[in-house]
Amino acid sequence: MTVFALDSASKAAGVCILQDGRMVYHASLCRGLTHSETLLPLCDEAFRAAQITPADVDVFAAAAGPGSFTGLRIGLATLKGLAFVHNTPCVCVSTLEALALSQPCDGIVAAALDARRGEVYCAAFRVRNGAAERLFDDGAMPAAEFAARLDELDEPGVCAGDGAPLVCAHTERFRALPEAYRTDCALGAALAAHREALAGRCVTSADCIPDYQRLSQAQRERAAREAAQKKES
Repeated sequence: MTVFALDSASKAAGVCILQDGRMVYHASLCRGLTHSETLLPLCDEAFRAAQITPADVDVFAAAAGPGSFTGLRIGLATLKGLAFVHNTPCVCVSTLEALALSQPCDGIVAAALDARRGEVYCAAFRVRNGAAERLFDDGAMPAAEFAARLDELDEPGVCAGDGAPLVCAHTERFRALPEAYRTDCALGAALAAHREALAGRCVTSADCIPDYQRLSQAQRERAAREAAQKKES
């Protein structure tokens, strides 16, 4: 089984290819460019380096959220474009689970992405032998609140994601992973997709939708205006 996974949910764009559970290609880029500039060239290079075409892929996967709203849309649009031509099965992976699975360590791994305004998209997992047992559901909350929840766990751990420094500023039981390991989650997305595909839990490209976890800024501003208008009336 060949799995092609991509990630554009946060600052880094990444691509990973697994063949029968073995990683044959993995690359990421974090240069401050938009994912619309970087993701397709990364995919093209991955196909050429692995000497395969989209027709050879059995499962396409993407980190489907939470994360940057624009980044998620770019990633899933790319996934749909690659998968639609050959009606290839797809898997949408939690960005936070993919972050946890991408880390080279066992134990409790907290995943946190900067959601701005002092909040993080977050979850926690117990990782062992390449499998992730979920401890907290994906959510969005203040970094201090997530840190307090982590402190209630029975053992300390590490924190991945670009929101890790925000969380670890409020807890001494969890340490932020080095920045080089913190943001890329394409490998974890591929590993999770391989597991889901073996279990028969794939979807069509049309069924792939982003998991934003909260309203967009435009939606929040509209709700605030409507609430203000209702209060005035």
